[in-house]
Amino acid sequence: MLNVGKIEEGYVLDHIQAGKAMVIYHHLGLDKVDWTVAIIKNARSNEMGRKDILKVECPVDSINLDVLAFIDPNITVNVIKNGEIIEKKKVDLPRELVNVIRCTNPRCITSVETSLPHIFYLADPHRRIYRCRYCDEKYEESADR
Repeated sequence: MLNVGKIEEGYVLDHIQAGKAMVIYHHLGLDKVDWTVAIIKNARSNEMGRKDILKVECPVDSINLDVLAFIDPNITVNVIKNGEIIEKKKVDLPRELVNVIRCTNPRCITSVETSLPHIFYLADPHRRIYRCRYCDEKYEESADR
């Protein structure tokens, strides 16, 4: 049995689709900070079969968690303070994504003006469709996320 110690303050991201923990790790910028991070991949789950879990010891409210629902809408966020769960919440699709995905339209202004941020808005929440703010190109999910 794997034993990962508890954290005093931070987040436990649970019910992550197996194989998506590293994608979340990079999108949250955890590779650029000096916080303690535990990544558990392919943990057994009665509900999901296999799942990933991320434990991040950091000041609460120091991470923008908006991208989580875009990557995996079934993630559960456990907020930890003083070693105890103070809040358990589900994530909602963000209304806007900035520099999370890139526009692939070669005629989009972002392909010429490379310093512009890639901004996508949520066009259809039921079908999880995002469109480029500049050219209205629909984002097509690929294997890179």
